[in-house]
Amino acid sequence: MPNNPENLLQVLQARSQGMPLNFRDYIELSLYHPQFGYYSKEKNRVGRSSESDFYTAESLGPVFSKLVLASIRDLLKQNDLSDYTFIEIAAEPGYCLMDFLEEDFLEERSFAKHKTIRLGEPLEIKEKKVVLFANEWLDAIPFHRIIFKENQWRERGVTVLPDGKLKEVLLEQLSDPVLKIKERLPNKASEGYEIDLSIDAESRVQSLLKTDWEGLMLLFDYGRSWEELSAHKPNGTARTYLRHRQGQDLLEAPGDMDITYDVCWDSIQAIMRNLPKSKNQLKSQESFFVNHAQEAIKSIISPSAYSFSKEKQTLMELLHPSNMGQKFQVLYLLRN
Repeated sequence: MPNNPENLLQVLQARSQGMPLNFRDYIELSLYHPQFGYYSKEKNRVGRSSESDFYTAESLGPVFSKLVLASIRDLLKQNDLSDYTFIEIAAEPGYCLMDFLEEDFLEERSFAKHKTIRLGEPLEIKEKKVVLFANEWLDAIPFHRIIFKENQWRERGVTVLPDGKLKEVLLEQLSDPVLKIKERLPNKASEGYEIDLSIDAESRVQSLLKTDWEGLMLLFDYGRSWEELSAHKPNGTARTYLRHRQGQDLLEAPGDMDITYDVCWDSIQAIMRNLPKSKNQLKSQESFFVNHAQEAIKSIISPSAYSFSKEKQTLMELLHPSNMGQKFQVLYLLRN
């Protein structure tokens, strides 16, 4: 690799050394290269302005934070959270969950302390009692792309042409991580059927569960079951976001656009099921908040029962099935 690469294309050329990269490695460089990666750059990624690329539930303001906090208290079955450390994973700068809550509100429901693990930082949990929270973390983890061609599964990759352009190709053989999970893949599929799958997401969740903490893990994201991904999504789920426009060409503007996919919830839950003294459950965002955040929902609705306040509007966006209510899911794990 050049000592001082001038752009991401030079990085890709040096990494590939004339051989195609698998999509997982291409996406990792596009999103997380220290200098040219999408998430490494100082830029306005989140929000509803014309300069940002996407918005999240957290970026909608304090309503989401209040719903999450109420849900934590309900799941842990205690109002006093002062024994727990709140750790947020992969929060964008300026968009941490607790940043949206007023000091007096936090004081009544305070944790021992708050910590943030940014994207790319080590996933180390040293505390004994914790609440681990992540909103749209798993969908930002690099993934492999596989396709059923001529009666077998092939892996898709990226090659850098002599003129500097990027081209999608089929790799001669499956990369090692895909080979290790090959038995999961359907024996038969329609010609050209595509699956986008993050093996890294599974390993990162696994790494969080290695240490013997107790408490709660909350993962908010968009995902699907393995049945859906392997039988009902023939074009895969990979997509890009740039200036709030969704695209399908992952090679269009590497380093300048978000690249994402739908999480496979079954594989994440399978890891959690191996833990002793634990319980995990997957719900739609709508169902999760209706069941576990009634205290917060009531506090938002009651003061303005006969008017349509901004907080009510945000609540509807978070809960309504046609908005975020069904598009997002929540996987929670109660441990010990």
